[in-house]
Amino acid sequence: MFNSLRQRTGDEGGFTLIELLVVILIIGILAAIAIPAFLSQKSKAYDSSAKTMAQTAQTAMETFATENGGLYTGGTPAKLKEIEPSLNTGTNEKEAALTGTTINAAGTEYTVTVEAQNTKDKYAVTRKPEGTVEHTCTSTTNGCPGHAASSSNW
Repeated sequence: MFNSLRQRTGDEGGFTLIELLVVILIIGILAAIAIPAFLSQKSKAYDSSAKTMAQTAQTAMETFATENGGLYTGGTPAKLKEIEPSLNTGTNEKEAALTGTTINAAGTEYTVTVEAQNTKDKYAVTRKPEGTVEHTCTSTTNGCPGHAASSSNW
């Protein structure tokens, strides 16, 4: 009888407790590396949305100037929305919106600033009087994505 029990236990294969613990440890280490990387993708998406909104507002502002004798004075979020209907005016709080956006327009220069909703990073497009365009990012937290400085080109 003991022979048959020994033979049965010898035939059964499986993993030892140590092997299972090592596998669980490896899975835990991989999860600890992967989860923060996945979570940062959401904030990158919000920042990208704000950048796109600023670029679209820049294009709408240039169109506004074309229709107004080359002057940017009077360019407001409402006027830009008339020119470019895809500009979000704040109906979805998770997206960047022109509501609350700063638009400083005078003569031949303007600045359009859009704030990303969750990171609160501010992306600005500035047209200087000589015609050069500058893109800046200002962050109150840990710097703009991809840049060490608080304010830098994007």
